[in-house]
Amino acid sequence: MAIIRPFKAIRPQAKYASEVAALPYDVMNREEAFQEIQDKPYSFLRIDRAETTLSPNISTYDDRVYQKARENLETLIQDKIYLQDPKPSLYLYQLTMDERNQTGLVCCASVDEYLNNNIKKHEKTREDKEIDRIKHVDSLNANTGPIFLAYRQKEKIAELTASIKEQSPEINFIADDGIKHAVWIIEDEDMIEALISEFSELEALYIADGHHRCASAVRVAQMRREEFPDYNGDEEFNYFLSVLFPDEELKIYDYNRLIKDLNGLTEKELLEKINEKFEIRKLGKEIYKPQVKAEFAMYLSGDWYQIKAKKDSYDSDDIIASLDVSILQNNLLNPILGIEDPRTDNRIDFVGGIRGLGELKRRVDNGEMQIAFALYPTSISELFAVADANLLMPPKSTWFEPKLRSGLFIHSLSD
Repeated sequence: MAIIRPFKAIRPQAKYASEVAALPYDVMNREEAFQEIQDKPYSFLRIDRAETTLSPNISTYDDRVYQKARENLETLIQDKIYLQDPKPSLYLYQLTMDERNQTGLVCCASVDEYLNNNIKKHEKTREDKEIDRIKHVDSLNANTGPIFLAYRQKEKIAELTASIKEQSPEINFIADDGIKHAVWIIEDEDMIEALISEFSELEALYIADGHHRCASAVRVAQMRREEFPDYNGDEEFNYFLSVLFPDEELKIYDYNRLIKDLNGLTEKELLEKINEKFEIRKLGKEIYKPQVKAEFAMYLSGDWYQIKAKKDSYDSDDIIASLDVSILQNNLLNPILGIEDPRTDNRIDFVGGIRGLGELKRRVDNGEMQIAFALYPTSISELFAVADANLLMPPKSTWFEPKLRSGLFIHSLSD
């Protein structure tokens, strides 16, 4: 079952929402985050990336950064940029991109459901990234970055959601990147109970994006449980901030690869080796985007190639091996280009498909990288299948757009 519950959100007043809302902390580096907060005194990046409001000599992971994050949030609350709702509520959060809507239910999800694997994972987390967010959540005593969860579409939930959206939203703005954001408050107790009941019938929820934030939120909950051993399970720290989206409304973009060199091979040798596991067709100068699974686009020395995996090059019945990211890694990047571990190898870089294949071309043409590969996107059904099997996807398998904004909802761990 999927356990959800309402909470007293700390939210920006509607008139400040567009100035507060910020992209997730981990989609930009320190310099980009610093540039983003210039002339934006209410930007949530001042809390999520508080190092941007300190001396550049201070490390991103210095304890003073987390203390500063708390101070920056307290200032916004004291200045009444943020107010806390008087009673527990649920919320709808709709994002519109390219005329495509995706509407999620903002709520608190259960720590125990995560620990029991009823909230399913598909990605391995890194300890250093977890520690950063553990310190952040612990210092603020709050969840500030919503966990992006998905569920299999349920007709009754869709009907309830549609009825709520018949009302005017509390918050409605278009961000600088053209993404439209709208928020509805759900205060009616009958509606809240109906949604809780419908979600309780779902077998599972799935982490779409935010594995590190989720793992960190759970670890802080465990710290609170150690601190308060007589906890009864109803305390706020037993739940974490989430937004739940139906699978049919979600879109996963391609997550593409760039390699710095050809691993000592000539271009002729490279093509000969690729031909052992792939069918190759040279296309010329025009950018090419893969159209089906197991098909890739390669950019090398000013030309695009279509490469299709030969049927005997991978096991189509293996959930992991049949993923496009695995086919490319196991048959080309590792054995031919020598990328054994894409998590740690500094010869590889990754570019989300939202930036377009022109970004691959640009970085090869300017000499920064020597070869690029564009992939066909992983599907949400593949993500669910991997998670249901308690397996992990290869790194950089999925790129979701649009990105949820941080700062629109904060969940206090003590209220």
